Amino acid sequence: MIAMSVLNEAMSYARDINLLEFSGLVFGVLCVVFLIRQNILTWICGIIYVLISFVIFWQARLYGDFFLHIFFLVLNIYGWREWTRGDQYSKDTELPVTMLSINSNLRFLGITVLGVLLFALILKEAPGWIPGMEPAALPFWDSMTSVLSITGMWLTAKKKIDNWYYWLVVDILATLIYYYKELYFYSILYFIYIGLAIAGYLAWKKSMEASIVND
Repeated sequence: MIAMSVLNEAMSYARDINLLEFSGLVFGVLCVVFLIRQNILTWICGIIYVLISFVIFWQARLYGDFFLHIFFLVLNIYGWREWTRGDQYSKDTELPVTMLSINSNLRFLGITVLGVLLFALILKEAPGWIPGMEPAALPFWDSMTSVLSITGMWLTAKKKIDNWYYWLVVDILATLIYYYKELYFYSILYFIYIGLAIAGYLAWKKSMEASIVND
């Protein structure tokens, strides 16, 4: 019943289609599809997706997501550069998929949790600092998806398979948040991302294992 209700609302929403949101959905999906295939085009689609998202999130008062996408723009450019350089240590032309150590994972997780708490506080207080800025809609959840995404994006740029753990959590939360904010195309996009995150992890795991065997 819930699934049918969501589908009916999405179809109703699609009748008054927002071309900007639809474009974001298209380039967002392409970005992840190319990422799963470890194709350099993921970064080009990612940059276009970010530029579209700037407008969408500002209008929805999801300021965490808005500022997140500034980092995304920088990290897309950085990731493009990293993947193009390849592995400078082994001189491979393609950067291989690797895994973080347990200590590194704990360090990234700790920094991420601290970042979520600090950014949530900033989002709550920001309207008092910036004239004309309305109160953030969902400061804590906005902060959580934003900071988790920054960690995931950094690990993606480094081709660490651990990035998919962060993206899976982000995708589940974002699906619910965007549905609540009536950004239905973005909610559908992140629902699709859930499946793509699982597929991406499995594809990268296979690539990593093949690289280890070949070494």
